[in-house]
Amino acid sequence: MKLRRQQLILEIIEEKPIATQEELARELRARGIKATQATISRDIKELQLVKIPAGKDSYRYARPGQQIDLHRAQDRLRRMFQDSVIGVDFCENLVVVKTLPGGAQSVASAIDQVNWKEIIGTVAGDDTILIVVKPKEKVTVVVERLKSLLE
Repeated sequence: MKLRRQQLILEIIEEKPIATQEELARELRARGIKATQATISRDIKELQLVKIPAGKDSYRYARPGQQIDLHRAQDRLRRMFQDSVIGVDFCENLVVVKTLPGGAQSVASAIDQVNWKEIIGTVAGDDTILIVVKPKEKVTVVVERLKSLLE
């Protein structure tokens, strides 16, 4: 049941722009699957779905890594930083970004999508992102760039 529901979720978000969990629940019901908001929320997290711009002032769920142009990726990262990030710090070649609870994975995905060459990877928990920077000398450049997103 879970596997089928998650497969349907992926099909639905490919077919049409889905902006909310309520819309997703409605589409699942139309296909014969009843699911609570909590179940849909867990599915979204497990599938690592992200919200991407779908127009001037709208967003939609998408698979992680779905192609969006670099300019839109930068804009998305800036908005997410301003909405979710509460701090940035670093030590050696590691950068730690603190977010509001539940915000780390979507912010880390946005960081990954901008493809900064100094960042070799991100790891996200619930409210903390670990960013690995290479070479070590570029960590201050990355930190300054991240902090500028908060302005």
